Amino acid sequence: MLTSSVGCGVPSLAFEGGFTPWGLEDQEFMSSIFLLQQDPIINSNSNSGSDVEPNQPASNDNVVVVDDERKKRRMISNRESARRSRMRKERHLQDLRNQMNQMKMENRELASRLAVINHSNNVLRRDNDRLRYESSFLRRRLSDIRQILIFRQLQTLSSSSSSISNTTRAGATSVPFKAVNEQLYSLIA
Repeated sequence: MLTSSVGCGVPSLAFEGGFTPWGLEDQEFMSSIFLLQQDPIINSNSNSGSDVEPNQPASNDNVVVVDDERKKRRMISNRESARRSRMRKERHLQDLRNQMNQMKMENRELASRLAVINHSNNVLRRDNDRLRYESSFLRRRLSDIRQILIFRQLQTLSSSSSSISNTTRAGATSVPFKAVNEQLYSLIA
C-alpha cells in the first residue's frame, strides 16, 4: 500500500510494512533540497538565463563554479541518500530474517504439539476399539448367561408345575396356572 502526504511542499511516500525508500530523517534532507532549489544562486534566473544574481555580472567562471558546486552537492547528497537507503534496506532485511526465524520456531513448536496430539489420538482410538470389542464380547456373554438362566428357571418351573399337577391329582390345592405363566413371561422379558 502506498500513501503520500505533503509536508513543506515535499511529497512523502510510505510503503506497507514500514519500509520506505527514505526514512523520517530524509524528510529534512528532502526539505533542504527543496529550499536549495529556491536559492537564487543555485536556481537559474528565468529572466537572465544564467545562474548568477541579477546584481552580479555574468561570467563563465561563475557559472562553471556554481555548476561544479551544484554537482558536488548533488553527488554528496546522492551518496548520503544511497547510504541511508542501504541502511534502511539492511534493517528491513534483518527484521524479515528475525520474523522468519521466529516463525520457524513457532512452526517447529506447532509441529511437535501436533505430533503429540496425533499420538494421543492414536492411543485413544486403540483403547476405544479395545473397549468396543470387550463391550461386544461381554454383551454376548451376558446374553448367553441370561439364556442359560431362563432355561434353568423354565426347567425348575416345568418340574414344579409337573409336581403341582401330580399333587392336584392327589387332592392338594393347586397353584393357578396363570401365575406360572406370568413368572415365565417375566423371566423371558
